[in-house]
Amino acid sequence: MDIRKATASDFDAMWAIFRAVIAGGDALPFPDDFAPETFRAHWFAIQTPYVAEAADGIVGIYKLGANYPGPGAHVASATYAVDPQAQGRGIGRALVLHSLSQARAAGFVAMQFNYVVATNAPAVVLYRKLGFDIVGTLPGAFRHRRLGPVDVHVMFRRL
Repeated sequence: MDIRKATASDFDAMWAIFRAVIAGGDALPFPDDFAPETFRAHWFAIQTPYVAEAADGIVGIYKLGANYPGPGAHVASATYAVDPQAQGRGIGRALVLHSLSQARAAGFVAMQFNYVVATNAPAVVLYRKLGFDIVGTLPGAFRHRRLGPVDVHVMFRRL
């Protein structure tokens, strides 16, 4: 598997993965009617997008950039999505490790995830294994499609 910066020609594959992940209603805080133009703006105009490409095509995506501008710009943030058909192959772990390396190289001193759905156990377990701590919990902040309101974690680690 190769992880590389995304190009405009990757958009359709990235959009398909993103749509598949938000369709589950259990991991990312985006509505079903999230527009492709909004996705393009979020993933190509503000932060740097990356794709994980395997023999069977693009199987994962992430974007990386400053958590906030100005005084918060020394802390990175990232958003990840793995094709549901490709889960269980270590793609998420590879994406997070790649993003940590890219964040260090870009001069960030820490990484923060603002919105990790607490019931997304694979993500929470992975982030904790990779050195992230839960530094805050937002009670009932995510409307899970099956479970109703569930908690959201803010997770942080120094680089």
